[in-house]
Amino acid sequence: MATTIGSTVLGYPRIGPNRELKRALERYWASRGSEAELRETARSLRADTWRTLREAGLDSVPDSFSFYDHVLDTAVTFGAVPQRYADLGLNPLDTYFAMARGTDSVPPLEMTKWFDTNYHYLVPEIGPDTRFSVADRAVVERFHEALELGVRTRPVLVGPVTLLLLSKPDPDAPEGFSPLDSVDKLVLAYAELLRELRRAGVDWVQLDEPAFAADRTRRELDALRDTYHALGSIGDRPKLFVPGYFGDLGDALGILASAPIEAVGVDFVAGDSRVDDLSALTGLRDKTLVAGLVDGRNVWRTDLDRALTTAATLLGMAGDVAVGTSCSLLHVPYDVAVETHLDAQVRTWLSFARQKVDEVVVLGRALREGRDELEGELVAARRAVADRNGADRVRDESVRRRLAELRPQDARRADYAVRQHEQQEQLRLPALPTTTIGSFPQTTEVRKTRAALRAGEIEHSEYVGRMRGEIERVVRLQEELGLDVLVHGEPERNDMVQYFAEHLAGFVSTEHGWVQSYGSRCVRPPILFGDVSRPEPISVEWSAYAQSLTDRPVKGMLTGPVTILAWSFVRDDQPLADTARQVALALRDEVCDLEAAGLRIIQVDEPALRELLPLRAWQHKEYLDWAPEAFRLATSGVRESTQVHTHLCYSEFGDVIDAIVALDADVTSIEAARSRMEVLADLDTVGFARGIGPGVYDIHSPRVPDEDEIVALLRAALDAVPARRLWANPDCGLKTRGYGEVEPALRNLVNAAARVRNTLR
Repeated sequence: MATTIGSTVLGYPRIGPNRELKRALERYWASRGSEAELRETARSLRADTWRTLREAGLDSVPDSFSFYDHVLDTAVTFGAVPQRYADLGLNPLDTYFAMARGTDSVPPLEMTKWFDTNYHYLVPEIGPDTRFSVADRAVVERFHEALELGVRTRPVLVGPVTLLLLSKPDPDAPEGFSPLDSVDKLVLAYAELLRELRRAGVDWVQLDEPAFAADRTRRELDALRDTYHALGSIGDRPKLFVPGYFGDLGDALGILASAPIEAVGVDFVAGDSRVDDLSALTGLRDKTLVAGLVDGRNVWRTDLDRALTTAATLLGMAGDVAVGTSCSLLHVPYDVAVETHLDAQVRTWLSFARQKVDEVVVLGRALREGRDELEGELVAARRAVADRNGADRVRDESVRRRLAELRPQDARRADYAVRQHEQQEQLRLPALPTTTIGSFPQTTEVRKTRAALRAGEIEHSEYVGRMRGEIERVVRLQEELGLDVLVHGEPERNDMVQYFAEHLAGFVSTEHGWVQSYGSRCVRPPILFGDVSRPEPISVEWSAYAQSLTDRPVKGMLTGPVTILAWSFVRDDQPLADTARQVALALRDEVCDLEAAGLRIIQVDEPALRELLPLRAWQHKEYLDWAPEAFRLATSGVRESTQVHTHLCYSEFGDVIDAIVALDADVTSIEAARSRMEVLADLDTVGFARGIGPGVYDIHSPRVPDEDEIVALLRAALDAVPARRLWANPDCGLKTRGYGEVEPALRNLVNAAARVRNTLR
């Protein structure tokens, strides 16, 4: 058995360098590909990943593959499959996908953000009757698969305590039940799997416990202690590597240091871990400390000199010190080497997953063997860091002057009551007005038109004509469906953040920098490297054209400053709040131009508001001050009669409920269908008294909700929200769905709203 874990990464992207898994999944779901074909694509991707990591020189190669989501994988491994999915009578793979995506008859599991990232995980449901066992052996099978390729992998699972802390009670659980109540039963199942993995020849297993980068109760910390005492005490098991990441582990680090396990992972990038404090943890003296020195979430090259200095100070504090990534590389693109059209200077400042593996290997070797043999790599990194730090293009003095001249009143509007009266006088909307969140399905023709423009195959005038044709089709469809507030459908947009980044100074975009958001959904986060401004209007032409086609109000659609930051790779050389204000001022110019062009409703989406909330409570206040202020700065330049909307989705909204109020939007649409309107109780608790559109149609599932289902959700919403403030809308944009699903779903939404509206008379 390997005695040390060595230099490693905590996980690797799994969607495929060219999104091969995405395409195979979508073919399978559309019944255009077989299960055998899907599994062969996955097998090929795994083989390529394992060989790449071994050949790069990692001492330990993780197996972090997933068809959809690693949290769902771990739940399924231990048999946490709610009965409603088991009763469908599907094969194991389709049961797994039913939990993730739902079926015509059964909605999917709730989905929410993975800590403070843009990755979404499926929320397991645990009840007192959940029977844990090793119900799925895919992790064992993949180990054998890798062995046949000559690679000895390290299986990666979500740790038992984090799994339970991320779960919710199943619908039939008694009041007061907590999934953590089941920790002892779950630990027995983990123990069973560990023994089986050891019999298979596994040397190391990685059990991730990132939940302890957040504030935790004494009971939760005790559960961590008891869990790893129990698992560590198993006689015949693989060695255990338990990393925590996304922040400082606090008291949990001492618990893990004292546990009978072999390796602990510490995030030295996002965490506030003070190296000197580790010297007091005597339990580390017989363990491997895997120091997360290479950033797994951002794309800047590592300052190798600085990282080596940190690593050197750790020597002597643990039995062995290894170098790792701060977290899984799931959150960054595959390879910067393929970005041949990226700005040449900025490209030298970047490191994607493949380059980060090399950085880990270099750091590990330098720590073990000394710097002399690796001076070339260290010098190259040193020059890239210095070039970025000294580049003139990073600063724009006109942007900085504008920030310096801001006044408090620039981020304030009149009282909501005044605005509400003026907006109702202008808009004359009915009770329970119906609308959508913004995007409509992006057809093959729309995507081909954008690609043809990029390739120079069509003139800009032809592109504009085609886009206008699509906008008119979407507007006429909405009129025919009977929606009250329309959108232009966003056919010109590739992504809600990337599109704006491509039109703002201070950003660059990649061609191949895809990152998994959930399942087969991938995004290409832009890279924010310098001061931000808006050289010219971005969306005004398209929104104004849509409004010219109809007498019904059309919403101008923008992405908010916090979300643009959250879904980009952001510069790390100035406070995030300053960068947010720069983006907000650029958006303010766009909002004012939309109003001047005749748009009476403007929506500025902030779905990532919860995402950037720090995991520790003591850090919340600063964020909750500047994040809503940035939104208000973007939206407070318009008249009181202009109605400002925002949209939030897939988060634990209770954590940022005061910030939602502080946005001071006139109407807030919010994800609510999967959680069956649970969020409204949080809003009611704080006395939220503005317009609210709780989603009544879950667009992340292919199923079409019927009228009765939507009526029930609207009636549930009316228990918490007066009819005069309630809107009816989907959970999110419709871009990823097809018209075959969207048209009947929206028709049902409009009809359901009319039925409920009629009962109010």
